[in-house]
Amino acid sequence: MIFGYKIIRFVTKLLFVVLILASASKSRKNILKNSGIDFIQISSSFDEASVQETNVSKLALKLSCSKAYAVLTKVSNDYDSHGFLDNSVEIIGCDSIFEFNGELFGKPTSKKDAFDRWQRMSGGLGHLYTGHTLLFCESKKDSKNFSIKTIVKEVVVSKIYFAKLTDLEIENYVNSLEPLQCAGGFALEGRGGKFIEKIDGCFSNVMGLSLPWLRKELLKKDIYA
Repeated sequence: MIFGYKIIRFVTKLLFVVLILASASKSRKNILKNSGIDFIQISSSFDEASVQETNVSKLALKLSCSKAYAVLTKVSNDYDSHGFLDNSVEIIGCDSIFEFNGELFGKPTSKKDAFDRWQRMSGGLGHLYTGHTLLFCESKKDSKNFSIKTIVKEVVVSKIYFAKLTDLEIENYVNSLEPLQCAGGFALEGRGGKFIEKIDGCFSNVMGLSLPWLRKELLKKDIYA
């Protein structure tokens, strides 16, 4: 057991693997769970405000990397020899940022902010950037820490086309409070899904984690999730 979670392993050709999701996100948790990938979830508790970067792609990547390393530190500080002994440990950190007309949108600060934002987004298109950092680590019998074997980092971008909404539709959506809980002010997997007409690029990326990207990178290491 570690952080109250049972260690779950899936198998490569040679060894057992522990996959850790470095995020408290329910959406990312559901993406992995619904795809049948075994994992444990550990929040990074990383202060995102501590990272200063104006380039959206670089910012998403830096934040995903910081989250992955924060969880690596957590796991190393609470090493459970029975849980990780002689196992390969993979840590996936992600961060999603929405860009609309050159402006970065985090969570709306109020219902008015959400309403004004949706009036601008209505009938338009934006880009969802998700930074992915995957740490391939290894634990050793004679050392209570991890060595990083490989680091893979990439930003996956999806283009999102929004429907033309009436003010009443926007008001009803804002009153559901869902927009106030989501970066960008919408949730594809929630009530906001009906206001998205089309997505160019990875679907799951819009929800916070690109499954095709994760599968591709794991397969390169002969890991079959």
